[in-house]
Amino acid sequence: MHEIFINYRTKGGKPFAYRCHDVLTNRFGEDSVFLARKSIAEGTDFAEALLRGARDCRVLLALIDEEWLNTPDRRQPDRRALDNPDDWVRREIEEALASGAVVVPLLIARKEQLDARTLPHSIAELAHCQYARVDHATLAADLNRLADSLVRRIPALAALDRARDAVSDDRQPESGVHTDHQSGGIGNVGGSVGTFVNEAHAPFHTGRGDIYGGPHFSGDGANYVAGDNHGGIRQGFGTRTPRGGDER
Repeated sequence: MHEIFINYRTKGGKPFAYRCHDVLTNRFGEDSVFLARKSIAEGTDFAEALLRGARDCRVLLALIDEEWLNTPDRRQPDRRALDNPDDWVRREIEEALASGAVVVPLLIARKEQLDARTLPHSIAELAHCQYARVDHATLAADLNRLADSLVRRIPALAALDRARDAVSDDRQPESGVHTDHQSGGIGNVGGSVGTFVNEAHAPFHTGRGDIYGGPHFSGDGANYVAGDNHGGIRQGFGTRTPRGGDER
């Protein structure tokens, strides 16, 4: 089933409908957006396909430009196309409204909102549906803003939203150990590496063996004084020296 149905009048609306189709299929996938020339297979009963598509969709976008309301009927130019009960634009909107689909008037560079008094009774409700404005120069941004709103309202569209999937992928935690811009510190690395010290600024001992990077201690004993020594160091080994004099 196509979630979004693009309703447009061939005269004047076809190029814009194709652009809408491209933007929305990039967002929701080819099989989620119905456009008559692209979605109806050769040999299919197009009348049945159009009405079923409008009836089964979750969202119908009615593309409305400045000429939409008063476009003349091709067979009877003295009347509006909308006044013809067999007008496809009108019939598709009728089906979507009757099915309970979300119907969005998409005003293309049009300043005036629709007036129910100027519409056939069967689609007068269209004038009360909240519209969205789009412009040729900002079409992609306008449609994606509309799509954001529809995704929040319609779970079936949210499940198909590629933009949401892209954001989720960006937020996935990465595995491994990273030390970008790290200065100093101690960390643990899995495997046989053990404990590592990054940028140690003093002698540091993490296990058995000699200390490197500072004084080297070996033998039976030694004294080590760091910094200035003002009092001297007295140390003896073997026979104890008597008080008051040196050993002779």
